[in-house]
Amino acid sequence: MAVQPHRVTPRSGARPGRRAVVAPDLALLHGPTAGVVELPHRLFWQADRHVDLDNGNLLRWLYETVLREAITVQELQTWLDGPTLRSLWDELYVPAGVRVAWESRHPGLKAVPAAV
Repeated sequence: MAVQPHRVTPRSGARPGRRAVVAPDLALLHGPTAGVVELPHRLFWQADRHVDLDNGNLLRWLYETVLREAITVQELQTWLDGPTLRSLWDELYVPAGVRVAWESRHPGLKAVPAAV
């Protein structure tokens, strides 16, 4: 049986007209965390799609791109790593709909307000 993505209301979009796709469990995400990878053309439309994940800025960029562009849970599983996603979450610049969709499915991603 295929893993079904968690989908939320149309307001929780990745891009206009597209709903965010959310992994049902962060433990399913086992993507690369180091080295140079090549994103598929479907996720990134440039001629050179190589990304050096040892560069923290590029690692964050890859996560932002995949979170915004993925249309299947399999893409999320291929390119994202659960523990890495959790550690980068507060630093990622993603559409509000993506953030709402992921945080509603995985409340542990929400930033904990600092104590006053």
